[in-house]
Amino acid sequence: MSIHCVIAAAPIDPAGVLARVGSPADGAAVLFVGTVREENDGRRVSGMRYDAYVDMAVPVLLAIAGEAAEHAGSDRIAVEHRVGELGIGAVSIAIAVSSPHRANAFDAARYIIEQVKVRLPVWKEEHYVTGESAWLDGAVPPVKAHESR
Repeated sequence: MSIHCVIAAAPIDPAGVLARVGSPADGAAVLFVGTVREENDGRRVSGMRYDAYVDMAVPVLLAIAGEAAEHAGSDRIAVEHRVGELGIGAVSIAIAVSSPHRANAFDAARYIIEQVKVRLPVWKEEHYVTGESAWLDGAVPPVKAHESR
């Protein structure tokens, strides 16, 4: 097994993400599924759009999953993040982790979702039932300074 990370335009199949992890040595498999909710900050939501800088997002997602793998003692991790237009209830992210012990699997999944929120170059635009839309505040990816030769 190895780490699997995808930025997907197609709908995410949580069962398929979970099927990518697991080993006879594992006593736990955790699946986290993030979905589009119908309300945010007191406003009724009709859907949302996720945009990503995919060439940067995949390596960042792999780095986050790699960090989680070190802490969990398991590289049996799968993460898929959706881009494009999503309706209420649609899966925006699925994270699966398996490890010999449940605490490590839970901790790794939690670490991944929290770091995704801070570091992943994915932007979210909410669409409201009023017809308005708004881009939500997110994290700006760090810019590395060019080294002089």
